[in-house]
Amino acid sequence: MKIAIYGQYYQNSTEPIIKDIFSFFNTNNVEMVIEENFLNMLYEKQLVKKEYKTFSPSTALDNSFEMLISIGGDGTILRAAAFVRNSGVPLLGINAGRLGFLAKVQKENIESLLQYVIDQNYTTSERTLLGITCEPFNEAFKELNFAMNEVTVSRKDTTSMITVETYLNNEYLNSYWADGLIISTPTGSTGYSLSCGGPILTPDVKSLVITPIAPHNLTARPLVIPDDTEITLRVTGREDQYLVSLDSRISSVKNESILKIKKTDYKIKMVEIPGETFLKTLRNKLLWGEDKRN
Repeated sequence: MKIAIYGQYYQNSTEPIIKDIFSFFNTNNVEMVIEENFLNMLYEKQLVKKEYKTFSPSTALDNSFEMLISIGGDGTILRAAAFVRNSGVPLLGINAGRLGFLAKVQKENIESLLQYVIDQNYTTSERTLLGITCEPFNEAFKELNFAMNEVTVSRKDTTSMITVETYLNNEYLNSYWADGLIISTPTGSTGYSLSCGGPILTPDVKSLVITPIAPHNLTARPLVIPDDTEITLRVTGREDQYLVSLDSRISSVKNESILKIKKTDYKIKMVEIPGETFLKTLRNKLLWGEDKRN
């Protein structure tokens, strides 16, 4: 069995997690291939000494990997998705921080849950991705032109609002006068969109959510649309540029550029460990606090 390992940053709280993961997989003779920047950091912190093979953004993962394991939080998983892309390699998150919706394995029970990986006793759920194109061409979207959570347009270098002219399948919808606009997948519905008043969607819903950020037109509300809709945005404002973010990747785009957003023809596979469900996470994080049913 071959596992790819990725981590975004180092905190003191992650040290025992990293040691537990490496000890468990080495004991079970699992081949680990480590993202090269993360491995260099582990060497620097003297958390590992053994030599490992590495991968990088320029080295695509292939189907020889059982899965990619991300150590961190939900943001780390979103960055890890850039290594998976359209390879079909499943992604599993080990949570090193607060409770997240994507990082399912908690630090308190790492070994027992990783045993499911060894036994191949898990399922996968497919998550919709959003792809983006820009007219005129923008170099920032040449390679990593997709988002797992959301695509967001927002104002830059100004306190003035922007106007986001929005079309659905080439039919005019609305001109949002706001700080920005979020186009969210079901996965991203529990992220930025939720904090701006958007609805929660379960991961298997075939929908997208359009959520305005601090809209001035008071009748503007979050809108749920079919996920096969092509969304076209034209943004204008007082500044020459505005910001476009694909999850955590942020780029500047010229005023009046045309953005086209639609779901990609491939999806990311998330590993589902028995007992660690979306609804259980929802109960724990949002609704009733600590889960009494376990």
